[in-house]
Amino acid sequence: MKTLIPNRLATLGHPQRLALFRLLMRRYPDRVPATELAHALGLKPNTLSTYVNAMMQVGLISQQRVGTSLRYAIDLDAARETIDFLSQDCCRGRPDICSFNPSSGPIGDLPMTDRKYNVLFICTGNSARSIFAECILRDLAGDRFVAYSAGTKPRSTLNPFALNVLEQKGHDVSALWSKNVTEFQGPDALAFDFVFTVCNQAANEECPSWPGQPISAHWGLPDPVKAEGSDAQKSLAFQQTYGALYNRMTAFAALPLASLDRMSLQKAADEIGQIKIEGPSL
Repeated sequence: MKTLIPNRLATLGHPQRLALFRLLMRRYPDRVPATELAHALGLKPNTLSTYVNAMMQVGLISQQRVGTSLRYAIDLDAARETIDFLSQDCCRGRPDICSFNPSSGPIGDLPMTDRKYNVLFICTGNSARSIFAECILRDLAGDRFVAYSAGTKPRSTLNPFALNVLEQKGHDVSALWSKNVTEFQGPDALAFDFVFTVCNQAANEECPSWPGQPISAHWGLPDPVKAEGSDAQKSLAFQQTYGALYNRMTAFAALPLASLDRMSLQKAADEIGQIKIEGPSL
């Protein structure tokens, strides 16, 4: 394994290959289409191909063909080996030399049973999907979670189809508005226990590193705003998105948080992001 480490580090020494590695780490465990990677990183297809081939040669990423699309994902074992080499070998496992993120134990500074857990949902526009997630979790399990949402590039108004669906489901929409993710940053910002991205664009962007190392995962869904056709067809797209998020929120709220260590909780959060989105809306 150690013979590969210098080659991996040399490969990651290129700024754009490092950016590709970081993006795929943010999207784990997703397999991301090559076209989406190229768009997110501003690369030409042939340039992206060169970078992914270099990273595949040292085992950092894997490739899978789905139909006519090539999709890529981090090889997590290889990534861990590389990071462990730096932290354990170079730093000799000393926390006074290198900082380590806890792999077990409760999140935050207090036992998980002593307080409500703060959850932030992020998408680009904060006008539909993240607003859905905020409302659903608040009404589904408001006794255990305090839900917030924000956008990396928030729209000035909420989507009218999204508001209509929320009202149909009985949610109070009077206090909802689009918020910028910067409102939740800074030294005096709220500490979050969980941060989830619910659209691919936000997950592909340079999201901040949150204080306290909250559990984070990508729960991406197709954008219902892009649905075409009649108003009825567009409304159906929003209904289906709401239904998919409701299923995920239900699974999340059912997790036995007090009995899960950090690694188990992270695995559970990743698995929730893989719940199928097909099916009738609620």
